[in-house]
Amino acid sequence: MQMRGNTIFITGGTSGIGRGLAEAFHRCGNQVIVAGRRQQLLDEMRQANPGMRSFLLDVTDAEAVREVARKAIAEFPALNCVFNNAGVQRGADFTPGQTLDERAILAEINTNILGVIRVASAFLPHLATRPAATLVNVSSGLAFVPMARYAVYCATKAAVHSWTLSLRHQLRNSNVKVRELIPPWVATELGGMGKPAQTPAGGNQPMPLAAFIAETMKELETDAEEIAIADAKRLAAAASPDTVKTVFSRMNS
Repeated sequence: MQMRGNTIFITGGTSGIGRGLAEAFHRCGNQVIVAGRRQQLLDEMRQANPGMRSFLLDVTDAEAVREVARKAIAEFPALNCVFNNAGVQRGADFTPGQTLDERAILAEINTNILGVIRVASAFLPHLATRPAATLVNVSSGLAFVPMARYAVYCATKAAVHSWTLSLRHQLRNSNVKVRELIPPWVATELGGMGKPAQTPAGGNQPMPLAAFIAETMKELETDAEEIAIADAKRLAAAASPDTVKTVFSRMNS
């Protein structure tokens, strides 16, 4: 994709990967619009990045998604790129005797997959009118090889990957390029109660956020439909993505 001169809407844009991408694109000379649930962080983003626009948005609220999309498009008719980045991650123990926290499970599903579908559906009619539009869905290396302690999170990211394959096929004759960003474990507050997750001494370490953003920005310049970063490449390869694509093409031809 072109890396300058875009108007980009990013959900979950106040922290972690979303904030890193928002600020990187802002530095490249793009009009960046961030959306998030915390007004204080949205205010801080605008103050730190003059010219950046923000909207308060919880992607679990279907009506709010439609209203924010309407306002963003009206204010920025040149909008040509959407990053579906908002996500939550919680541990869940399904062994016998454990209490099922349905509220937490529903929140993950509602945010990580229904939120992605809502945002895409709200912006796609407009993106289809732009000459070279891009929709980027953020999944995870854990979509391909799950970590059992985050069973629901991994399942939702697998759903994002599957849905992105189908959406790309449905939009194959449109002006919208559908891409999937597949991060590895990155040092952000996701699942870390407001601070980067900690690792035991000698254990696997998360990829520094700055390194992840730098590599992602380089990869976004390519035409790749699936962008797996660092260790996520190994996880995606373990699921034989080329075989999946071959079988998918045969099934949907």
